Amino acid sequence: MDNKKKRLARIITILAACAFILFGTIRGEIGIVLNKAVNICLECIGLG
Repeated sequence: MDNKKKRLARIITILAACAFILFGTIRGEIGIVLNKAVNICLECIGLG
């Protein structure tokens, strides 16, 4: 791949990632992900 194609691929990937983050935020999935992360951490530590 030449340099232009690599740069375009990076830009498209970054834009897609930003779009998915925004979509998840709009749907209210931040709280769900945080809750799952806390539960996993507490299970690993053994407090839960």
